[in-house]
Amino acid sequence: MNKSHSSPEFLYLDRWLTPLLQTALSEHRVVVLTGARQVGKSTLLQNAEPVSHWRYHTLDDFDVLRQAEQDPQALWAGTDQVVLDEVQKVPALLPAVKQAVDRQPGRRFVLSGSANLLLMRRVSESLAGRAVYFVLSPMTSGEMRGTPPPDTLWQLLAGQWPPEGSLPEAATDPFTLALRGFMPALLSLERPEAWVRWWEGYVATYLERDLRQISQITSLPDFHRVMASLALRNGQLFNQSEIARDAAISQPTVHRYLNLLEATYLVERLPAYTTSRTTRLIKSPKLYWADPGLVAFLAGYYDRETLAKAREAGAFFETLILHHLKVLSQLMVPRGRLFYWRTTTGHEVDFVLEQGRRLLALEIKITTTPRYGDAEGLRLFLREHQAVGGILIHSGRDIKRLDEHIVALPWTMLTG
Repeated sequence: MNKSHSSPEFLYLDRWLTPLLQTALSEHRVVVLTGARQVGKSTLLQNAEPVSHWRYHTLDDFDVLRQAEQDPQALWAGTDQVVLDEVQKVPALLPAVKQAVDRQPGRRFVLSGSANLLLMRRVSESLAGRAVYFVLSPMTSGEMRGTPPPDTLWQLLAGQWPPEGSLPEAATDPFTLALRGFMPALLSLERPEAWVRWWEGYVATYLERDLRQISQITSLPDFHRVMASLALRNGQLFNQSEIARDAAISQPTVHRYLNLLEATYLVERLPAYTTSRTTRLIKSPKLYWADPGLVAFLAGYYDRETLAKAREAGAFFETLILHHLKVLSQLMVPRGRLFYWRTTTGHEVDFVLEQGRRLLALEIKITTTPRYGDAEGLRLFLREHQAVGGILIHSGRDIKRLDEHIVALPWTMLTG
């Protein structure tokens, strides 16, 4: 932890992505950092070295916004190192950035925003070949406690299996973490009632405001019904017609609202892993929310006991694990890619991690006593594919071999 240079009362928690950003800043003229509202982008850029000493402008400031629209070059006059935050508000700013780096190769920019800038045509065209892109996710459990990223996935991909044994009991159980969520602002709140109030404000202030800036939402009640329907289907195959029926709106409207949620990093469609020699596979994507705390709130679960007993408890646990898998995958070079695998006969593996030419299959189970039968989907996947092995992530403490190339691991070995 490092103290913020801007406030003696504030403690800055290092983010796992920071070393990659620092390397990119030394090698590329433009670094783009995006992610959902409130994940800590601005905090990182104002506190992490060396970018904390760069000139910083946020387009949330109306005066800066006006300047960006009328005279963008003035924002970086007299300096070669500039941070421009919330750049999605002025897409016309990007051609000026392109011109600035082309005319002066030593000039460096960090562009940050709460929307997927790659989806904005003018951004992708202006910065093609000049920028590298990173997504800052909500915090991990390890980041919240100030610990470094675990090397578990790297070891497993290298074929190194941990010895059997038991780990210490986790300080916090997964359902308490899932209920609270992983946004940095939640760290200072101790009671579940405070978490619920924070998520209420997040939905009202950030989701509705930001999404309405990006694209017209004609009916907020319709949009809320779509979010609630998506929350109840978290971790399931995406079926647009079912959501349209439940929310009583048209399929094109559902499609547009889902695209908005994806563009602002709140929802993602996890693609199917469809490579197979002999097996017929499901190819529809599965839908997951980015933060388990948000999906728990939208699904109507406001206390730990109710969440743990919910029919969707397994999906909440999966979402927590997927969140950490995504963060760890982005730290890899090349970056890891995540999929799920399911046959038409119902056999499945929750997640498949592909990193270069290496595959790792992961099954997620809410159990403290993993058994041989829990790994059946992993065994089927390994028979079909040249993978380094299969991992059963469970909610207990034991490291246990379930087969020659399958090991059961406690969830804390991925969360840090």
